[in-house]
Amino acid sequence: MSLFSKSGILGKELKISNEEFTQLRDFIYDRSGIYIADNRKYLLENRLANRIKKLNLKDYGEYFYYLQYDPRKQQELNRLFEAVTTNETSFYRNPPQLKVFQDKVLKTVLDAQKAKRTKSLRIWSAGCSTGEEPYTLGIILHEVLGKDISQWNIKITANDLSEAVLMSARRGIYTDYALRTTPKEIVRKYFEEDGGKFKVIPEVKRLVSFGQINLNDKVQLKRVERSQIVFCRNVIIYFDDAVKKQVIGSFYDNLLPGGFLLIGHSESLHNISRAFKPIHHPGAIVYNKEG
Repeated sequence: MSLFSKSGILGKELKISNEEFTQLRDFIYDRSGIYIADNRKYLLENRLANRIKKLNLKDYGEYFYYLQYDPRKQQELNRLFEAVTTNETSFYRNPPQLKVFQDKVLKTVLDAQKAKRTKSLRIWSAGCSTGEEPYTLGIILHEVLGKDISQWNIKITANDLSEAVLMSARRGIYTDYALRTTPKEIVRKYFEEDGGKFKVIPEVKRLVSFGQINLNDKVQLKRVERSQIVFCRNVIIYFDDAVKKQVIGSFYDNLLPGGFLLIGHSESLHNISRAFKPIHHPGAIVYNKEG
């Protein structure tokens, strides 16, 4: 996500007042659960200046009014969410955690399903950004199951707050930068190269279903099909403790007994939830819903 330091309106730097910051910060929190601390006022100022310029508005106060009353406010709300979240991601991000997912978590879940004589698997990628994470999970499933994957009923539900990143995710076309952490043999096997771009093959794409969701909306979260595995990496860092507890509680409710939650390597459920059993592996902590 690029940062903008000034709006350039009439050649003057556009500054956000304390009152405007409070109005916009509270509005964003109310609509998305994303909390912007007082010491990050500059972030809001920088990232919204370009929107104000684009809409030909005078200041942040007019922008706040626009978000509430303009007929195009819903489209702008999507732009606002894009501006205040960072969509830095890649395929095969955090390989040690993905190895634990492949060798430990996935094996445990698949073995449990086989023991029940059912071959149904549901994975939820909450905060999927431009699709690299859910497609990576789809590729890993192909690697683990091989030809047997056709015998399984698999669905990876992938959600994000931003409709723009979801549009990109649905296309499934990426640059080599998105594949910078991906093994070369995986790229050759699961992507079609065309003019320097890399397209996810249909066999992987069909496993993933994309949709917009607001993790601060408990009603929306209850509609998500129950899962054996939930991925929510580098998302809860945007929330304050109250929203973190609510979101993690929703993940717990969504998970089937024995299910697993994986969060970002820099994130922790310490002081957020005691409902999960943390399982420590080299390079990753996995949270288990016992049952």
